[in-house]
Amino acid sequence: MTTDKALVLVIEDEAPIRHFLRAFLESQGFRFLEAQTGEEGLGLAASHQPDVILLDLGLPGLDGLDVIRRIRQWTPTPILVLSARGKEKDKIDALDAGADDYLTKPFGVGELAARMRVALRHTTGGATEKPEPVFRVGGLVVDLAARRVRLAGAEVHLTPIEFKLLAYLVRHAGKVVTHGQLLKEVWGSVRGDQAHYPRIYVHQLRHKIEPDPARPRFLRTETGIGYRLEEADVPGPDPGPGPGPDTGVDSVGNSAQQSEK
Repeated sequence: MTTDKALVLVIEDEAPIRHFLRAFLESQGFRFLEAQTGEEGLGLAASHQPDVILLDLGLPGLDGLDVIRRIRQWTPTPILVLSARGKEKDKIDALDAGADDYLTKPFGVGELAARMRVALRHTTGGATEKPEPVFRVGGLVVDLAARRVRLAGAEVHLTPIEFKLLAYLVRHAGKVVTHGQLLKEVWGSVRGDQAHYPRIYVHQLRHKIEPDPARPRFLRTETGIGYRLEEADVPGPDPGPGPGPDTGVDSVGNSAQQSEK
């Protein structure tokens, strides 16, 4: 899937932000649909089958979390939440409801573009396509089929749980994975007495796959939420030092009065 063919549905009630996103996305070659309410967005998602959905949470009428849950009943289309709600609980709730990623307003257009590229890579070839059996980033190589891991050419020996954890992160590379998702998928349950398991095993994993575990390059912490296994061309947050392409605005969310949406 290339950006000049990808259709993006933006569900956002603030007109200035919709106009900003239209200008930026069309300048990047995306096709664009917009909706002001959750109900309207659900209708467009069903009738046009977009490749990516950008969703605000604080919508009039149907709340953004309900929109995510309803969309997830019938399609795996990537959903990126764009919201001024920056509390950890809001991010966890959205990701656990089925969102693929979460950006807090204001954010740089470079970061938005990078996250969208990740989302499109995960949908290339259709929802039934199996993940690539070999994952590479920097000097780290993870061969899922052969269950082998190498760092800078040297074999890395992982325990069964460590490999299961890494394999799950590889299959969701570029996405935020919550503590709850890891507990369910790796350990099979979400019990209070197991809440510390991901932190302990991620710590062990970093000492085996990171060149410098104290400054992780690959396995990043999303504070209070979970973890993200980076892909090679995903940059960190864009500080937005200059204007976006032909928009005159350096980041989304600075062009309109913000509320806890």
